[in-house]
Amino acid sequence: MLGRWRIYLKERYPLLARLVLGLIVFLEIHFIILLNEGVTEFRIGVQEVVGAFTVFAFLLWLRIADDLKDFETDKKLFPDRPLARGAVQKKDVMILCTIVQAIAVILNAVFMNNLIFFGILYFYGYLMSKWFFQRAKIQPSLPLALVTHNPVQMFVNLYIISFTVIKYDLPPITLTTVMTLWTLYFPALIWEVSRKIKAPKDENDYTTYSKLFGYKKSTRFVLILTLMDIVTNIILVFRLNKISIAVLICLVSWMTWKFIQFMKNPEQFKIVDKVERYTYLQESTMLLTIVVFLLVGRI
Repeated sequence: MLGRWRIYLKERYPLLARLVLGLIVFLEIHFIILLNEGVTEFRIGVQEVVGAFTVFAFLLWLRIADDLKDFETDKKLFPDRPLARGAVQKKDVMILCTIVQAIAVILNAVFMNNLIFFGILYFYGYLMSKWFFQRAKIQPSLPLALVTHNPVQMFVNLYIISFTVIKYDLPPITLTTVMTLWTLYFPALIWEVSRKIKAPKDENDYTTYSKLFGYKKSTRFVLILTLMDIVTNIILVFRLNKISIAVLICLVSWMTWKFIQFMKNPEQFKIVDKVERYTYLQESTMLLTIVVFLLVGRI
């Protein structure tokens, strides 16, 4: 079974990369709140490690639940995936998921201060895994699946925000916490939609937004989301680093140009590739803003 776990994790959930992602997501939200609220003395310890692990564990659960839900579809459209080709059995990933989630539950019960929000996060994840008990309605509808499943990132953000404001006794509802609730949600939403936008010649049996609404309308929708996302970013870095604002404006200007190019000629590149590059640069800018502020202060 260990060998089959290695196959699954290598292909569907690279262990080191996802652990680092969990740490980055947790610390980015944690510090963006603290720095905007004027907190400069930090008490970093085991709780932050548990929080980062919880993000990792929860995203693993979503990955496995998604693969199990899409098992029959994957056998037809993505037969090379480990579950679809039979290299890994369903029970293998279910056991793996149970072990990791049990560890997350124990760690949160022992160390964390926001068990209610941990419960809310996992309850939402459970509803997602069950298609909100409306599988017959949600599964065939790409837009309905999006509006019911994609907000999960906000619940991850809420888990981190609640820990931070409780630990440092900060006001729970401020412009910073509201904007932070949306940050990382927009990039996840933008990526989810853009990966299902294709040029007409690339369409197949797989349901996409471009097939449902046309590639131009779908791309305009993602462009609007991108502009909304950059506003939340600018608000969050405004008091920390003015140079970052200029960088973010340059990045969103470049991405806007790519959207326009794609709408003119969708066959010249895959829009999701440009979105992924933009997202990496955008989130790197946010992380560097935090690091620079911690090292040298406001610029």
